[in-house]
Amino acid sequence: MSTSEIATVLAWHDALNSGDIDTLLSLSSDDIEMGGPKGATQGLAALREWASTAGITLNPKRMYYYDGVLVVEQQATWATDPAETRILASAFRVVHDQVISTFRHETLESALSATDLTEKDLVSDT
Repeated sequence: MSTSEIATVLAWHDALNSGDIDTLLSLSSDDIEMGGPKGATQGLAALREWASTAGITLNPKRMYYYDGVLVVEQQATWATDPAETRILASAFRVVHDQVISTFRHETLESALSATDLTEKDLVSDT
């Protein structure tokens, strides 16, 4: 297990949730790939735009890791309806302490399936 890669993803979440866009960008590669229910995009400008306008908070829950790939179960809330929360999951790829890709999935199961991770890869159960 790489504590460096896990720390990077946790710091990425902290930066996103606190609105610290500069730190979020510094934790991400120049050509970061991002995807979710509204499509996919690439690059720091796209990340800045998304992080500035999405109004989402993602609190990490269970984490799964293998060989630079992390799946993080997340409790999501949106600024437009803070009383509503949902559990979803995101898959991250980290190289040299930078997030190079993140893809949001509607369920933990779909994120694990997309990355070939399983319950044996569980590293944190909060």
